[in-house]
Amino acid sequence: MSKIAALCSSSKGNSVFVGDNSAGILIDVGCSYKMLKNSLELCGIPFEAIRAVLITHEHIDHVKGLYQLTKNTELPVYATAGTAEKLITDGRIYNENSLHDCSELSDIPIDVGVKYFHTPHDSAESAGYTLEFPDQRIACCTDLGVVTDEVRENVKGCRAVYIEANYDPLMLRDNPRYPYPTKQRIASDRGHLSNGDCGRFCGELTACGTTRIMLGHLSQENNTPQTAYNAVCEALAQRGMKCGVDYTLDVAPVVTDGRYIIL
Repeated sequence: MSKIAALCSSSKGNSVFVGDNSAGILIDVGCSYKMLKNSLELCGIPFEAIRAVLITHEHIDHVKGLYQLTKNTELPVYATAGTAEKLITDGRIYNENSLHDCSELSDIPIDVGVKYFHTPHDSAESAGYTLEFPDQRIACCTDLGVVTDEVRENVKGCRAVYIEANYDPLMLRDNPRYPYPTKQRIASDRGHLSNGDCGRFCGELTACGTTRIMLGHLSQENNTPQTAYNAVCEALAQRGMKCGVDYTLDVAPVVTDGRYIIL
C-alpha cells in the first residue's frame, strides 16, 4: 500500500517519500544525505526503494542534500526547466546528466503516473506533483502563496494529499524576530500558505474525495503542529466534515526525526 513518509518537514528542511517499501519516489532533498538515510531507516524504508527524485524548487530547504545524493547515486532527478537551470547555476547538483526535465516524467522507472503543476512561489519555477499508483492518487503541494486554478485542478480528486500549512497569521504578525519585509513576503501570493487558507482548500478537497490529509512545511517560528491541526479541523467542521469519520488528519513532524502515515 502506498504511503507518505515525511522524512523532514519545516522551514529548515523538507523531504517526502511517496510509495511503498519496495519502490517509491523522493520529493525534495532538504536534509543532509546522512540524515535522509537515517530518516528512511526510522520509517522502515530501504534506501534502495527510491527510484527517482522530484524537486519542487531550488530553495536550500528543499535541495540541501541533493549534491551529495547525486554524487553517491545514479538516481534520476526531475525538475521544471526554470528550477533545473537554477540548480545548475547554484551548484546544487553533482552530475548534470542525472537532471531531467519534467516533460520526461513518463520515463520514471516505476509503475506510477507522475504529473507536475506550477505553484505560485518566489522561486524560478516551483512545482507540485501528483502521483498515481495502482491503489490511489497522491498529491504533494507545498510552497505556494495562494491556491490557483492550476493547483486546484490538479490536486482535487486525489485520495491523499500532503499539503502546506506554513504559518498562523497572528503568530507571524507578532513575531519580533521577523522584519516587516519578510512577513510581507511570507504572506504574499508568492509566499506560503497559511493555516486558514490550507483549511479552506482542504474543505474543497474532502468534498471531492480526499480522505487522507497530512500537513507539512510548518514554520518553526510562526506555527505549531497543534495550531495548524486545530485550524484545519475547524475549517473542515464548518463544512460538516468530521475528523476520523470523513477524513483523517496528521501533521508532519517539525523536527527531522522521520515519521510516516500509512495511506
